[in-house]
Amino acid sequence: MNAAASAVGPEAIIGLVFAIALLIFLVLRTKIHAIVALVIAASIAGLSAGMAPASVVRSITTGFGATLSTIGLVIGFGVMMGRILEISGAAERLAVTLVRWLGEKREDWAMMVTGYIVSIPIFCDSAFVILNPLVRALARNTGRSILTLGIALAGGLMLTHHAVPPTPGPLGAAGIFNVDIGLMIFWGVVLTLPGMFTIILYARAMGPRIEAMIRNETGESLTAAEAFQEFKRNAAEREKELPPLWLSMLPILVPILLIFLNTVVAGIVSASGNPALADSVPVQICAFIGNPVIAVGLGVVIAVYGLAGKLNRHDTAAELEKGIEAAGIILLVTGAGGALGAVLRDSGTGTYIGEWVATLPLPAVLIPFVIATLVRLIQGSGTVAMITGASISAPILAQIPDVNMVFAAQAACIGSMVFGYFNDSYFWVINRILGVKNAKHQMLTWSLPSTVGWATSLVALLIVNALFG
Repeated sequence: MNAAASAVGPEAIIGLVFAIALLIFLVLRTKIHAIVALVIAASIAGLSAGMAPASVVRSITTGFGATLSTIGLVIGFGVMMGRILEISGAAERLAVTLVRWLGEKREDWAMMVTGYIVSIPIFCDSAFVILNPLVRALARNTGRSILTLGIALAGGLMLTHHAVPPTPGPLGAAGIFNVDIGLMIFWGVVLTLPGMFTIILYARAMGPRIEAMIRNETGESLTAAEAFQEFKRNAAEREKELPPLWLSMLPILVPILLIFLNTVVAGIVSASGNPALADSVPVQICAFIGNPVIAVGLGVVIAVYGLAGKLNRHDTAAELEKGIEAAGIILLVTGAGGALGAVLRDSGTGTYIGEWVATLPLPAVLIPFVIATLVRLIQGSGTVAMITGASISAPILAQIPDVNMVFAAQAACIGSMVFGYFNDSYFWVINRILGVKNAKHQMLTWSLPSTVGWATSLVALLIVNALFG
């Protein structure tokens, strides 16, 4: 073991276990917010490892700042852009167009694909509320099960919300592991695509069955004829007010394409072996506009001037500030997670655990996955789960050779998908909006399909890690 690890004794490991247990308890059972709980856990972990109090504080503050320096602006820009897409109707335009393209009998796929794309810049809770009227209208007009369509939409929203930047959680995990955002986007899509198919299969098989169970056990029907008819009466007029498809997609596509361009160009420069090529003007331009901060910032500008034309300057600023308000807590949680990781690194505890874990017959990429899964089951928030899994495991995996850090970051994100239930706000959004009231029916409607997506993405992760890790 190296010097830092050799200085760590059993009390450091006991302290870390206690700190994590306390973190979980504070978030789950007390009024203390996850941000404060993460800082408390980091303090206990550092002090129990023998760090001086001043050193613990320094590690916490520098770790917090270093984490946000990489992804803080991107998270802020992302939620600002999402707010404009939300209020302008761009997300709704995307949904309507996909339904029209895919045709009859594929409405569940239309909902899945809509959710999969829309949730990249928009929080899944808000997106589900926005798109739910379309679910109900489709169910009324086509005879499809409301729950089949609702589960498909919720599943598509969940997959990218948990794995594809610029959604804040995956961005935070990428920042903690210090991995390329373009690669994070690419592998996030690759790893979650199989989940689309398995969730669709579940939705088709179980949606009608759950509705039948609700009718048989409660005598209630999920059909709301008046709401459907109202939506149908207003649909034609509403669609005229929506922005065109190309403009609705532009703020999402431009940042992703610019980030990918930078990743591809950087790969070409690296493969060429010519260091002078990196200083050429075209490469420097790609590096600038393909930086996630600049790329997502351009997405915000496109959204503001392309989609917020009906708003004046003051109203536009007010809507952007609402997005910033939503970003505040996420930024603090992400930074606090980075603070915990910094303490584990600086104290030597991460090195000690890493060298021990390296001797176990467990794939290293599963460490963040297991941590995130446990944290999600206990406290409910997917963002907190993936940030906690990443912040605890990043300093550990740094000591293990040949670990693909992109896959490790994705492992933390995928682990956070598991079994959304009563302590998950999204669980309540889905079930309340769809009208599912019984606890058993609620878990069938969302807890199980979220676990289906979690398990499918895990299998995909293990396969790609075996091939490319």
